[in-house]
Amino acid sequence: MRRSHFCLDVYNLTDCEIYIIMKGRDFDLRGNTSIKYRCLVLDHDDTVVKSTMDIHYPSFSETIKKLRPNINVPSYDEYVSYCFKPGFFELCKEILKFTKEEQEYQYEVWKRHTKEKAPDFYPGMAVTLKKYKDLKGIVCVVSHSESSLIKRDYKAHCGFIPELIFGWDVGDELRKPNPYPIIEIMKKLGLNNDEVLVLDDLKPGLDMARAANVDFACAGWSHTVPEIEKYMKDNSDFYFKTVTTFADFILEI
Repeated sequence: MRRSHFCLDVYNLTDCEIYIIMKGRDFDLRGNTSIKYRCLVLDHDDTVVKSTMDIHYPSFSETIKKLRPNINVPSYDEYVSYCFKPGFFELCKEILKFTKEEQEYQYEVWKRHTKEKAPDFYPGMAVTLKKYKDLKGIVCVVSHSESSLIKRDYKAHCGFIPELIFGWDVGDELRKPNPYPIIEIMKKLGLNNDEVLVLDDLKPGLDMARAANVDFACAGWSHTVPEIEKYMKDNSDFYFKTVTTFADFILEI
C-alpha cells in the first residue's frame, strides 16, 4: 500500500466559482484526459452530498429532545466528532444507550427528514462523476444512507445510478468499516486492489479501505473539526480540501 500523503491546499474560491470552473471543464476537457483508478467507491453524506448540517443533525436533535429531554443536545461539531469516533451506530447504542424501540424511533425520524429534503451535490461533484463515467470509470457507493435515497440523488444530479450500492440496508454486521462491500465490489466487477480508490470523509471509510487493502482518499471539503481534519490528513493516502483538486487528481487533468 503506497502512503504518499498527497495533501492539497485550499483554493480561494467560492462554491459558485468552483461550480463554474467544473462546469466549464465538462465541456472543454482535452483529449489527453484519463482516469487514475478504474473504480471509485464513494461515500455519500458529506462526501458527495451536503447532508449532515441540513438533514442528519436536525434529525438527531429532534430525536434527542424527544428521547433524552434531560440532556443537552450535542452541538453540530460534537455530533460530527461522535460520528467520526466511535461512529453514529455506537453513539446511539453504547453512549446514549438507546433501546431497540428507541433505535427504531430514531430511524423513523431520520427517514422522515431524508424523504422531506433531498440534499444538494457539492458544486462540481456531479460534473466530475459524469466525466469519470464517460471515461469508462466505474462508480460504486458504500454509505450509511439508504440505497433508495442514494439512487434518488444520483438520478436527480448525475442522470445515472451507481454500478453497485451498499447502503444502510445491508445490515449491521456488513456495513463499513467492515470490508465486505469492497471485497464484493472487487469480486463482482473483476477488479484488483490497485484499481480501486475509496473516497470518504470519515474514519469508518478509512478503516474499511485499510481492511480491504485498497487506496483511500479523504474528502476534506466537509471538515469543520480540526482534530478530524488532522487525523484524516495524517492517515489517508490522499487528502483533498476541494472537489476541484480531487477532480484534477482522479481525471489526471
